[in-house]
Amino acid sequence: MSPIVELNIGGEVYTTTLSTLKKHPGSKLADMFTGQPKLRTDTEGRFFIDRPGTYFKYILEYLRSNQVPTQCIQDVYKEALFYDIEPLVKQLEDSPQIFGEVVARKQFLARVPNYSENIELMIRIARAEAVASRQSSVMVCVVRTEEDAAKCHNALNSLDMDKKSVVKFGPWKATPSISDLLDCIKMDIEAKGYKISFQPHITEKGFRFKSYDFFYKFLFTWW
Repeated sequence: MSPIVELNIGGEVYTTTLSTLKKHPGSKLADMFTGQPKLRTDTEGRFFIDRPGTYFKYILEYLRSNQVPTQCIQDVYKEALFYDIEPLVKQLEDSPQIFGEVVARKQFLARVPNYSENIELMIRIARAEAVASRQSSVMVCVVRTEEDAAKCHNALNSLDMDKKSVVKFGPWKATPSISDLLDCIKMDIEAKGYKISFQPHITEKGFRFKSYDFFYKFLFTWW
């Protein structure tokens, strides 16, 4: 192979050296250019990689000068994982953005049973109720302890609604509060492109449980 390499990364064209691309032996990127080329070429003969080209410039800058990017951290992190450039991955994981997400928030959510499945269930319920409507709502029950889970179960039996349509989160063993989990639910649904808000569920007078301790209404706005 020529020591000068032209790349087409998702439509963005880059020129670099073979030694730069192979700077970290064992990485996926280095393996692409070790031995016989393992990549397709475009009509101009440039090696083609079907990844977002916008962020490859940060990968290339790191390979050239060991400069860790300070912009687009989340997106560059995904590319560093794809190209398996371990030193860059580790340095990015030390950044506040990645550390807070990977070490703090995701470690908390991993302790909330069926969190990801419940997010998808909420979206399915909301979409099913969206026909000819501007908004649709999903009832959520959030309990932090086993004791609260039992109280929630009793309260749920007294609610005048289809129990199958209530999505239950918890209990969990971690320091974040119920409000922290509610913020996570909103954040992760918004990350999928939905417009959403939530508020405590208010029941009729005389209801024998303080339902606002457990139940929240999430409102999806479609237009």
